[in-house]
Amino acid sequence: MEFAELREAIEKMRVVDSHAHSIVPLDSSFAFINSLSEATGDALSFAPYSLSFKRNLREIAEFYGTESSLDAVEQYRRLSGLQAISSKCFKAAGISTILIDDGLKLDMKHDIQWHENFVTFVGRILRIESLAEEILNGEMPDGSNWTLDAFTETFLKSLRSVANEIVGLKSIAACRSGLEINPHVAREDAEIGLSEVLQRGKPVRITNKSLIDHIFIHGLEVALQFDLPLQIHTGFGDKDLDLQLANPLHLRTLLEDKRFSGCRIVLLHASYPFSKEASYLASIYPQVYLDFGLAIPKLSFHGMISSVKELLELAPIKKVMFSTDAVATPETYYLGAKRAREVVFSVLRDSCIDHDLSITEAIEASKDIFAQTAIQLYKINIGEELVGLKASESPSYVIGTNVPEHSVSLVRILWADASGQHRCRVVPKKRFNDVVRKNGVGLTFACMAMSSAVDGPADETNLTGTGEIRLMPDLSTWKEIPWKKQEEMVLADMHLKPGDAWEYCPREALRRVSKVLKNEFNLVMNAGFENEFYLLKKLEREGKEDWVPIDSKPYCSSSGFDAISTLFQEIVAALNSLNVPVEQMHAEAGNGQYEMALGYTACTYAADNLIFTREVVRAIANKHGLLATFVPKYALDDIGSGSHVHLSLWQNGQNVFQASDASSQHGMSTVGEEFMAGVLDHLPSILAFTAPLPNSYDRIQPNTWSGAYQCWGKENREAPLRTACPPGIPNGFVSNFEIKSFDGCANPHLGLAAIIAAGIDGLRRHLHLPQPIDANPATLEGKLSRLPKSLSESLEALQKDNFLKELIGEKLVVAITGVRKAEIEYYSKNKEAYKQLIHHY
Repeated sequence: MEFAELREAIEKMRVVDSHAHSIVPLDSSFAFINSLSEATGDALSFAPYSLSFKRNLREIAEFYGTESSLDAVEQYRRLSGLQAISSKCFKAAGISTILIDDGLKLDMKHDIQWHENFVTFVGRILRIESLAEEILNGEMPDGSNWTLDAFTETFLKSLRSVANEIVGLKSIAACRSGLEINPHVAREDAEIGLSEVLQRGKPVRITNKSLIDHIFIHGLEVALQFDLPLQIHTGFGDKDLDLQLANPLHLRTLLEDKRFSGCRIVLLHASYPFSKEASYLASIYPQVYLDFGLAIPKLSFHGMISSVKELLELAPIKKVMFSTDAVATPETYYLGAKRAREVVFSVLRDSCIDHDLSITEAIEASKDIFAQTAIQLYKINIGEELVGLKASESPSYVIGTNVPEHSVSLVRILWADASGQHRCRVVPKKRFNDVVRKNGVGLTFACMAMSSAVDGPADETNLTGTGEIRLMPDLSTWKEIPWKKQEEMVLADMHLKPGDAWEYCPREALRRVSKVLKNEFNLVMNAGFENEFYLLKKLEREGKEDWVPIDSKPYCSSSGFDAISTLFQEIVAALNSLNVPVEQMHAEAGNGQYEMALGYTACTYAADNLIFTREVVRAIANKHGLLATFVPKYALDDIGSGSHVHLSLWQNGQNVFQASDASSQHGMSTVGEEFMAGVLDHLPSILAFTAPLPNSYDRIQPNTWSGAYQCWGKENREAPLRTACPPGIPNGFVSNFEIKSFDGCANPHLGLAAIIAAGIDGLRRHLHLPQPIDANPATLEGKLSRLPKSLSESLEALQKDNFLKELIGEKLVVAITGVRKAEIEYYSKNKEAYKQLIHHY
């Protein structure tokens, strides 16, 4: 039988390393020898006499062209430098993607972003016990001792705040108290456990079983809420664990708990020496997946082959994944990938010889093991990087849905343009899988030059109908459409060609400025939107169609909400299915007006969530014969609708906008004040992004809670910037600030990009806020500057704002300016045209 085709497919494949750890500098206290063995202390002196150590050291020496000795290899590493050996190792390993558990304590370890120098995509796996210990090593805001309720609330809030920035969670319960997790751990037991842990002093190390089980179950709840896989250490590892308690069969009670049956569980390390037990669990529980990192390359060659064969004895191939479990050194990535290719080839070849698989099936199996299953499970978008990897048929469970793939017929590819309108291209599912997910769909340059009034390129945008981009689906945003069971939707990035981002892409603009904020200040901006909208019903009057509010109930009236509660139940259920958190809703002050507040998350995801929310609200309203509109001023004689956004700054999972002690001015940190001062300073030009239509300025008027003056206030709803002290925040402190001059016609990615850019300027120049305004700004006429009263004025401010233009991108700002000028010209000539905006927004 000829196996050259199988070998070639495996050797050429760009693989996804679905579990690894950070690399450390050469001068780290973590010795190179430690990366080649699980032994520590005195046991490490015997490590060089193990089969795997001898083999791995010899292969590294051959790779570097040195003598086969630790001294020779370490001298080569010192002379070459970390950057050079990392490039060499990753190139030889053929790794496209690594998912890093950065919870392992390693001296001087590089951050996750550093690893992006060597692979296409790096994702973060968050270790839940490390997060819990980090919280307990900190202090309560009021200086009191941690209680179970306070700890749990902080843990959940921290976990949720980064849930959209990570690809999965991980637990090391096996290393601390074993895998016999109690899904119903008693509260009093967890409280006792917390008390015991705190009594031992700091740094905190959590080993109490009840507290670990408590953390584990709450971690599972967040994993389920955000559709995140949970990796679990099983089987062998360092000497901290009790190997008997690391047997994955101990998880049976948890796996039988129906509350968590939808949470994908990944058993790490081939569960060695319990590989057969792991295989059994994966065969009978749909939520269980297997990962064989660490077993490869830390076992003998026979042991590696034996463990992978045992995994495949019962487990479906589509549930078995490759990882290196590399730690500290680039060589461990190289060894893990090299040896895994050899082992998987050997195992699949033997399966062909034994007639378990055909050659074609073996090749497809290798694609699943090395990449495809991980891509689907962790929702990774890596475009063309997996050269030659064609998506195989995926089991419905992998992508978190019970709808068989063949029943989904259409895929909507969504984007929001410069005028804030949602647009989409729709393709059949087969074409999406065969062509579009890798190559995108073509779209004219003019797509970012269209106004709300004309579907053609506006003058002065420098964009025309000549030239084409590629709309590239971001597979991490893939969603099944809740109101159309045979359709899916996905947000798109704009590329000149696959992998080459177009400088006019709104999502890329937000990512670009977010990266500046992260790189310069190690900050992430979180955002949470409030959506105000009208629900209108159609009336026929004298043969003409008219849309009128569904009722005239007052602000927060229970009867007003009761009238449409069924519709809101459907909306919230749909948003839940899309992992978009809803915090609260109520009837607003306008006739037929409502508000829905979303949970906060990293701003890139918040912008995506806002687009999905608008899609859901409009679609479900339409399903019930209603029209939902987010237009800023639906009726000039009624209340306007905004899309207020609450913003906070986070660093290493902690909110750093809030002051650290009561002596801080305004209840916010220096970082928070400088950032907010930058936003206030640039607010007139920011409005060109967040209030993009002439109609927007019909809303931004004094005495309408929309923020008409350039000022800020503490809980002052007439100020455009308002600091907030929501329930749960100690009195005198603020957790975030709100921008009121943001409406439902704004492209959320562009709006947030402008805000971050302004905040960066405040941080760079160390700006200070003026005194807060605690009165109605309209009563201080002459003492405060009026914000732009028209789109023309905000556009004039933007054209003078060289900082925003530089940071957001000169060409993109030119295009936006051209679109805004077209809006101004059209609506100035067509005074009644604003009434048609209800059908656009």
